Parts: sequence; C-alpha cells; structure tokens
Amino acid sequence: MSNTPLLDTVHDPKDIRGMTLEQLEQLAVELRAETVDAVSQTGGHLGAGLGVVELTVALHHVFNTPKDIVIWDVGHQSYPHKILTGRRDRIRTLRKPGGLSGFCKREESVYDPFGAGHSSTSISAALGMAVARDFDKKNHEVVAVIGDGAMSAGMAFEALNNAGSLGSRLIVILNDNDMSIAPPTGAMSAYLARLLSSHPYHKLRDIGKMVAEKFPEPLARLMRKTEHFARDFAMGGTLFEQLGFYYVGPVDGHNLAHLLPVLKNIKNEKDSGPILLHVVTQKGHGYAPAEASDDKYHGVVTFDVSTGTQKKSAAGAPGYTKVFAESLIKEARKDEKIIAITAAMPSGTGLDLFEKAFPDRMFDVGIAEQHAVTFAAGLATQGYKPFCAIYSTFLQRAYDQVVHDVAIQKLPVRFALDRAGLVGADGPTHAGSFDVTYLATLPNFVVMAASDEAELVHMVATCAAYDDGPIALRYPRGEGTGVALPEVGVPLEIGKGRIVREGERVALLSLGTRLQECLKAAAQLEETGISTTVADARFAKPLDEALIRSLMKNHELVITVEENAIGGFGAHVLTFAAQNGLLDGKTQLLPLTLPDQFIEQNTPKAMYDLAGLNAEQIVKNVMEKLAKKPILVKQA
Repeated sequence: MSNTPLLDTVHDPKDIRGMTLEQLEQLAVELRAETVDAVSQTGGHLGAGLGVVELTVALHHVFNTPKDIVIWDVGHQSYPHKILTGRRDRIRTLRKPGGLSGFCKREESVYDPFGAGHSSTSISAALGMAVARDFDKKNHEVVAVIGDGAMSAGMAFEALNNAGSLGSRLIVILNDNDMSIAPPTGAMSAYLARLLSSHPYHKLRDIGKMVAEKFPEPLARLMRKTEHFARDFAMGGTLFEQLGFYYVGPVDGHNLAHLLPVLKNIKNEKDSGPILLHVVTQKGHGYAPAEASDDKYHGVVTFDVSTGTQKKSAAGAPGYTKVFAESLIKEARKDEKIIAITAAMPSGTGLDLFEKAFPDRMFDVGIAEQHAVTFAAGLATQGYKPFCAIYSTFLQRAYDQVVHDVAIQKLPVRFALDRAGLVGADGPTHAGSFDVTYLATLPNFVVMAASDEAELVHMVATCAAYDDGPIALRYPRGEGTGVALPEVGVPLEIGKGRIVREGERVALLSLGTRLQECLKAAAQLEETGISTTVADARFAKPLDEALIRSLMKNHELVITVEENAIGGFGAHVLTFAAQNGLLDGKTQLLPLTLPDQFIEQNTPKAMYDLAGLNAEQIVKNVMEKLAKKPILVKQA
C-alpha cells in the first residue's frame, strides 16, 4: 500500500485546486515525506525545500500556474515544486546525468519560467515579466518567492526599489527562515528586522517594558510576545511600504489555514500595485535532523532517512577546500594582518575552520559578493591582507568591483577561487569556467592555478607574501591527488613555472589540475615512442616567457591544457608566441580549453571527457597533429 495515496493522484497542479483544507494538509505531509525520500537517494539541497512545502502547496492551489507565473529564487528550494508539476516520476534523477536539474530550468518545464543557480534574481525577473504582461494587456499574476538569505543581496533591494516606483502589479513572497547557508550576519540580517532600533521605537518599547513590569508574569509574558510580533509588523510597515509595496504579514508559512485565505485575498485584490507577503518558515521543517542542523542539511549527500546520517565517502586525499583553509590558518598564525572574507559560504570555502581559529578575523558578509570585494579593498588600503574566498562562479557577480575597486587601484586583495573548472552535479550554473579569462585580462593582476594540493599550500603562502597588487589562486572542488603536503608553504617566484617531466618531441604545458591527466597522456605517448615533456605553468599571468620560449624552441608540438574557457591561459600563450615570432618556424602550438558550450551535470570525469581534457583526448590531439606533419630530425 502506498505511503503517499493523495500525492499519487497529483500529476499536475490542476489536480490540487479542488482539494479541501484537510486534503491539502495531508498532501503537504506526503509531499514532505516524498522530498526527504528522494533527496536521501540523490543528494542535493534539502533544508530549503522542506521549509516551503506548505507554501508550495498553497501557491499551486491558489494560483493558476503556469499561466500565473511563480519564480523560485535560486531554485534550490524548488524540489517540492518539481514534484507537484509533473516531474515526480523523475525526481530521483535529480542532479544525475541526464536527470532533473538541482535548480529551476526553463528547458525542463513550463512551470519553471526563469532559471537560476545564484540568488536574489527573482524580483528583478518577475518585475520584467510583470511589465511585459502590462504591455501585452494581459491580467495573469507574477509571483516571486525569495528568501533563504537572498534578501541580503543588494540586487534584491534594487529590484524592490524599481518595482515600488513603477507600481506594476507584482507579488513578492518573502520566505523568512532566518537562514542563508549560514546564520545571517550584519545589519541586513533577518531582512532588516533590526530596523526597529530607531529612537522612536526604542522609546516606545522602553515604556512598554516599564508598564509590563507592573503586571503579573503571565500578562507580562504575553505583552513581550506581542512586542515581538509588533517588531516584525513594523519592520514591514516601514521599510517595504516606504519602497512602495503594500506589506502583508508576517504569516505562519507552515499553517495552511492561515496561508490560503491570505493568498486568496492577495490574488483577488486586483487594483493594488506591488504587494509583499512576509511568510515565516523554518528551514528543514518537518524532518527532525534537518531542523536540528540547518547548515549541514542545506546541501546533503545521500543519507539514511530514519537517522539522517549522511553517507560518508571512502577516505581519500584531503579536499582542496580543506587544504586551503588549513594553509591559510597557518599563515594567519604568523601574520596578524591576514583577514578572511566570504559571502555566505563559510563551510563551502573552508573558512568555518578559519573562524574557529580566528573568530575576530573572519567576516561572512552574506550573499553580497560585490560588497565582499570592496570591503576587502578597503582593508587592503589600511595595510591588512584580506583573503576573499569566493566560488569562481560567484565572483563573476562582483566583476565591476574587481576591476574598479581592486585592479585599477592596484590593491593587494587576495582572491581564493574555489570550485574552479567543472563541478559535477551542480552543473553549468556553478562551473568555474571563466575566471582565468576575466582575471588574467586585467592589468596589475597575478593569476595562479594549483596543480595539486601541495602546490596549493605554496600558493597560499605566495598570496600572503605578495603585496604588489591583486593576486588570485584557483583550485577545484573535491579531493586532491594524495601527494605529500609540505609542513610550511614556501612563496613561489612570481611568474615561474616548472618542468615536471622531460621529453623531446611533444610538450604539454598545463595550468591547474589537468596536470595529472597530462602526465597520464605523456606515459601513454611514451609507449608509442613519442617522447613528451610535461610542464606546470603555475601562473596564467604573468606568463613564464622563458619556459614558453624553451618549449617552443625544443619541441615539435606544444599543447596548452587548462580547465577554463577560451580566452584564458592558452590565448595568452598563443598571443605571446605570435608576437615574439615563435610561430614562424615548424613548431605547432595548440590550446586545449573548455569547449564553447555550457556542460550539463554529470560526473566530473564524464564532463572532462566531453570537454576533451582527459588523458585520452590529449593523446588523440597529439596523434592528429603529428599525423599532419613530418617528423623533424634534430641536427647534430
């Protein structure tokens, strides 16, 4: 007998629109259980989705989706939405090759009107759709569901400000679970709930406290509880209404008896402009392990449903993220000027370890990458050594600040770019494919890529010692290669690579962790009689010009290999070679980069096979190039 009999009857949101309140409450119970069971088998984002189960049910019950448009910010809270919108039969393919995306995706369903893998875009997109609706003289609703820390980003407030001034009909639902991936910090946390620190409110609250002290404890306790809700209400009534929104709330996001009539009233109020509904939820709601540990159940691997125990992978080499964090801690013990900064990703970047060691020297600024970069720039002007640890794909959001606030002023901000290259199950939204291109093109920048975890240790030391301008190091997600780690990092000579393997006919010049594949390729080529040199460039900028000259002079074919899109390391090498007459002889130069496409979720190996950057494809490229050219005989 099925454990989800009511959910089994739902194949489309139309199937829930005639349900009673009692049926919808039962549906929510079954939907939560189905979400937990599915994610236990696939891994992925759990806590955020569990927090919006009732909200998801309510939205699809009240609104006529997909005609009425609902946009889920980030999309990692959309798993229950996917189950209710005809994708339940595929929900256990989440984040797997050929399966459902871990985020909303336009190509996947008409119920996903806007795709995103980064936060705080929903209100801007929804406003664009609402204005388009008005131009077309249509009357459907446009709803943006934003929360889980996304309101800490400036873009969300830019959109609110614009929406309030335009006055277009728009519904914004603030899913207030008081959490991003880590507890919110700073003056913007909890969606500006501390706005009530203003003098008039404080004075009124102090009077209330004095009055409450004159009453019996049960009544005083009730008054304190009322004051708490008054703070929430006043927060909305001041900030959001000043921005031009009609504020409703707060509403218990897990109580369908409260949610449904409010949503129906909002839908029926056609004459209003933008409306903000403040819904209070609990991340991980309804599943005890996720409720007890919000951050650990934000993103999970497969786990046991009954206990919540996540499956541990077999012990292997330490991960790059952990090596970075431990190396930075060692450097910080030697230099009190070192400061660590992250944008809502302390555990993802390893800076939670740094925070334990130096709680006063780690700053989590929230989902605010632009602020993080300029904040670091400010620190650098005062002689501090800020390490800005941000995923490669997230730093893209702060490119203007990288250029104007750091590079032009030649400030020594250290950028640690985690998740460089292809990232597996998170797919194209999280792939660090472009950072070498967008950083190495900037004057005054030093750009490094670690080929293994030992090199990463030395590069952290290099960053700590470098004060002549901005410097960046990139490293991938996952385990290292298992090489022995140095006890102490030693600063590298800026712009100098290294020869890892000596050969004569072919040279493979690698930037980053494709070095291991280059060594495998060299071994395979050696078996066919093709002597191969392997070099680790270490630096995309400045280039090791002497190394490039030597490789071009002494080899028949030079191939550059990088985990980055076109316009990166290979392009810089090719430009240098062309400008210095190194292509005028008989030596061929071939750059191998990520292809000009977004590569969908898969295993990292399969993704790099598709990209043509594993040993087999490198060997194939060598063979094809040599087949087109006669073998050169060295003159005595």
